[in-house]
Amino acid sequence: MTLHALDDQHLDHDLATIRIKNLRLRTYIGIKDEEIHNRQDVVINAVIRYRADKAVEFNHIDQALNYRTISKEVIVLVEERPFLLLERMTREVLDLIMSHEQVLTAQVEIDKPNALRFADSVSITLSASREPRRNL
Repeated sequence: MTLHALDDQHLDHDLATIRIKNLRLRTYIGIKDEEIHNRQDVVINAVIRYRADKAVEFNHIDQALNYRTISKEVIVLVEERPFLLLERMTREVLDLIMSHEQVLTAQVEIDKPNALRFADSVSITLSASREPRRNL
């Protein structure tokens, strides 16, 4: 992964980025009979941003956004209920992450491996933000 240098006007020293990479789960996803009755693999990636100034200052878990808690909640959501559409699953995972008050922005991508012949996977990506949009 290439890191790009940012000048100070674009650098927010208190903004932390949490990346949950390749969370591999099995769930019921799809509209065909074999998809409805057989669990399939999904791969979840999430990028979560929050203000970490208090976590940095106090070095205590109560001041940080607990990524383990979020991961466990995502596992329960995805593995315990069926979904017809990848879009719906992605939205529900994103909403769950955004339900944590500390989260400022989040992006969720969910891959469904082997969903298409000749393709490694199909994925859906959705984003949400509490921050006001800036005009470019």
